[in-house]
This record gives sequence, structure tokens and C-alpha cells, in this order.
Amino acid sequence: MTDTVSDRDVLVEAITREVLAALGGSSVAADPCDSCEASCASHCSSKVRAFTAEGADRIEYHGPAHEVPLDLAKYIDHTLLKPDASAADIDKLCDEAAQYGFASVCVNPTWVRRAAARLRDTNVAVASVVGFPFGATPSDVKAYETRRAVRDGAREIDMVINIGALKSGDHAAVRSDIARVSDACHEAGAINKVIIEAALLSDAEKIIASRLAKQARADMVKTSTGYAKGGATVYDVALMREAVGPKMGVKAAGGIRTAEDVQEMIAAGATRIGASAGVKIVSGQTGGASGGY
Repeated sequence: MTDTVSDRDVLVEAITREVLAALGGSSVAADPCDSCEASCASHCSSKVRAFTAEGADRIEYHGPAHEVPLDLAKYIDHTLLKPDASAADIDKLCDEAAQYGFASVCVNPTWVRRAAARLRDTNVAVASVVGFPFGATPSDVKAYETRRAVRDGAREIDMVINIGALKSGDHAAVRSDIARVSDACHEAGAINKVIIEAALLSDAEKIIASRLAKQARADMVKTSTGYAKGGATVYDVALMREAVGPKMGVKAAGGIRTAEDVQEMIAAGATRIGASAGVKIVSGQTGGASGGY
């Protein structure tokens, strides 16, 4: 990483201490090592690599499946969130996921029931999105949307935080918003992934959002929806990992186009990767995204 990032790390360490004190005095739990003073991801990436040696849990993917090596398929969330996706597109997505052994499909809520029915006799899970993509939906609506998606067959939910409330300094509202969705997920055995939309936040706000997600019993924090002005960066992933500690999941999504990008995100602390250029990544090609959001 560059000297500029290293300089920012020093500042963010100070911000982190102040923010965590403001949120209740708790500290980041069980860092991979103590010698780096909570900067392992930037100061000793080899130790972070060792800490994440099991690799990414999932890789979100939006394109055709035929070039994906079978040994990588179990890490992939096969995703289609385009507003113009048709029933035939969803069926194809599910059939590809079943054929290639993907971990899940991720679809908009209106398609959850269809996807769950199509995948009933397979090991492929169904994921969906809540308050997507702007996070401006009231909390009770997000909770209802979650319960409806779970009832229709979703087992993973990607929710977007109330970004405006965070920007307003209303941390209690953000925590409560996340907790409502976490509760709705956990009562049915689903998991809650919290999208903080890092491109719209300051460093301090990224730390606050990540810690609030942890306090609200979310299972994972995620960088981006794919709709904002920017996606995942190594710096943001490292910052989020340090904010939530080693046990909570961190998902990097948006702008990840090469295997090197994936490796850097994992070294920084990501446990899942969202990439619309999934085929190009796993097949060693280069180029832009193949679609998705």
C-alpha cells in the first residue's frame, strides 16, 4: 500500500479510538496481532493473509457460468439484480447455479419465491436485497421486506443502512434499523449482511457504520451496492475489518475485476468478494464487468 494510505492509517487509528469510545468504550476484539496496534492489514499484510488463509467464503458473480472452474463454484453467489431481468433470466440463473454448484443465487425480492422453487432439490441457497439500493426505506418496512423474503425462501439478506441517518449523526436510529433486520433474519435462521455504501462515507463514518452493524447483531458488513459513485477499495476493507474485529464477515463489492484485486481484498480482511466481472476473474482474463446491478 502507498505512503498516503499509511499516513491515513495513523489518522484512522486515532479516529477509531475516539469513535469506539463514543459508541460505548468497547475496543476492537481480538486483532490478528498486537504489535501493529490495530493496523495489521496495512503494516503486515502477510500476517493478515495467514489469518485469512481459508480464503473468501463466497464470490458474487453476475455473468455466464460456463468458464467457472468447478473448484471455485462453491465460493460464488450467482447474482442478477438488474431491473429488467425476466422470469427466463432468473430460471437460467438458477439452472446455472445448480449445474455448477454455486453457493447461492442473489435476486430481487420479487423473484425469491420463483428461485426457491426452482432450487428446492439442490444445495444452492437463495439470497435477496432489502432497502435496496438507497437504504431510505423505514425500518418497519425493511423488517417486513426481510420477513417476506425469508418466508418466500431467502436464507441471506443484504440490507442497505439508513445513510441519511448516519450522516445526521443519529447513530441510535442506524443501530435500530440494522437490528430490526437482524432480528427478522435470525428468527428464521437467515443471515444479515449490512451494506454501508462506503463511497458516500467519511473514514469516521465507515468505522461508525461497521461498529453499529456489529452492535446490532449483523453477520457481515459489505462495502457497496454497486449504485454509488465508487466500489470497494483495499483501504475500506482494511478499515472495516479493523472496526469489526476478526470474527465478523466483511464483504468487498464493486469495481473488483482481477484476481489480483481479489487477493488484495482478502489480504485486507475480506471474507467474501462481490464482483460483476466474476468470469474474467476466475478465468484469468482482463476487462470490465459482465453486468449484474
